Formats: sequence, C-alpha cells, structure tokens
Amino acid sequence: MRLFLFGYGFSGRALALRLAARGWTACATYRDAEGRSRIAADGFEPLDLADRNALTEALGRSRALLITAPPGPQGCPGLNTLVGPMAEAGAFPDWTGYLSTTGVYGDRRGGWVSERSRLAAQSVEAARRVGAERDWLEVGRGMGLTVTAFRLPGIYGPGRSAFDRLRAGQARRIAAPGQVFSRIHVDDLAAGLEASIARPRAGAAYNLCDDEPAPNSDVIAHAAGLLGLAPPPETALADAGLSPAALRFYAESKRVSNALAKAELGWRPAYPTYREGLAAILAAERRP
Repeated sequence: MRLFLFGYGFSGRALALRLAARGWTACATYRDAEGRSRIAADGFEPLDLADRNALTEALGRSRALLITAPPGPQGCPGLNTLVGPMAEAGAFPDWTGYLSTTGVYGDRRGGWVSERSRLAAQSVEAARRVGAERDWLEVGRGMGLTVTAFRLPGIYGPGRSAFDRLRAGQARRIAAPGQVFSRIHVDDLAAGLEASIARPRAGAAYNLCDDEPAPNSDVIAHAAGLLGLAPPPETALADAGLSPAALRFYAESKRVSNALAKAELGWRPAYPTYREGLAAILAAERRP
C-alpha cells in the first residue's frame, strides 16, 4: 500500500503520517533541498519533480495519489506533470484525490451550500480550482481513474492555529457583521481522505469541514481565553487596512454542509467545532 503525494504540505503530510501508522509507505515530490529534507525526515521517499523516470517508476507502484498543490495560470501543476508519466507507467491507482476549496461556491450571504450547489467562484484563485477539478475529472474519465475532489475550508492544526497568531502578536479580530466561514482540523481532513480511499467513488466531490461555521473573531477570542490572554480588540472591516486578498476573503460568507461525506464515507469529525480542535491542540502542547 503506497501513497504518492504531489506536494508535501500541511494536508499531505497529515495523510501520509496517518496512513504510515497503518502500514502504508509514501513518496512525495519536492522542488528544493529544503523540501527534500522535510520528506526524508518523516521517513518517506523524496521525488525530484525534474526526474521524469523516477516519477514514472513511483507512480507505477502507487495505490493512491493525492494532489495538494494549488493551480496556477497554466492549470494544475500536478495534472500537467503527472499525466504523461502515468500513461507511460500504465499507472492506475485505486484512488486519486484532488484538494480543492470551498471558495468554488463563492459568496452565499451566510447561506448553506452542499456539493449540489452551483459553483460561483468570485476570485481568480477559486476559478482556477474549478478548472482544476474539471480537468482532473476529465482525465479520470479518459484514463479510467477513480478521481475524487475535496472542497476544503480553512485548515488548522498544531503549528497553524489561532494560538500561533496570538503568540506572534499577529491575531486580529475583524468585525464583519454576518460573516461566517467553515474550517477543519488537519487530522479530520486526513481522516476524511482515508475514509474516501476505503470507499472510492469516481467523479465524487466532498465538502470536508467541521459542523459549526463561525466568525473568525469568535475563534480568536476563544483561543485567547484558553491561553489566559485578553482577546485583541475588534476592528471594523472598513478600518482594518486589509490586503486585497484578505478583503476578498471577508467578502464571502457561507455555511458549508458536510452531510454527504458523513453519509457516503461514514466519516465524522473528531473535532466538530473549533472549540474541541483548539482544546486538543493546547492539550498536546502541554503534554509532558
């Protein structure tokens, strides 16, 4: 049982470590020496993106393939890099996962969205995700691959949470009335991917998120309370001086349903809200 990761970031690493505990091996692509060292330090096989022969050989031995790298102006780099080597290797992994974003739904003014909701991306980045989902599903049909897309909200976990922003003095509470968004603990994301590997369905798309969409301001305030800190004061959105990218984020508000993943995959988030997720992170930090 072998996992091939195109990109070894926060999410891909979480899945690799989870599957390794169940006897899987993994390989992952890298672009530089730092990336190579990070993969090797976790006990996995580093693959140079420039080494086509190595990619071809590794794909031929892989049961599952996960694409984590974001698309650029030329589309999905994973698709552009791997389809040729996959064809050469005659590689037909049992499961191919593509990590997308709930940004494909655009703004719903706080309303609920499900996988049946129409896609209405409102940024260039989200529109590229829509295109990458479409391209991977078309490749799946053409090559007989079981391709599944996962639409993800904000991902948090150890080393990447409200705690880290508070400690660095970078946490802000932006007052944006009515704005809510969903999130997911990285361990719950990895569990959802594992559940899909066990129950693959070609052409599927799943929202993987927790059960309680909430304003970012509430999350920061709760995290501050857990640390025994006074929460940062709220700043009105109009006075926050946010970057264009951050303003685009606050321009969208939606509640994302995870009902389909629960029904089809038998998946349940271990951290159904940010409160359980933050408490678990803090408990792990304080464990001797």
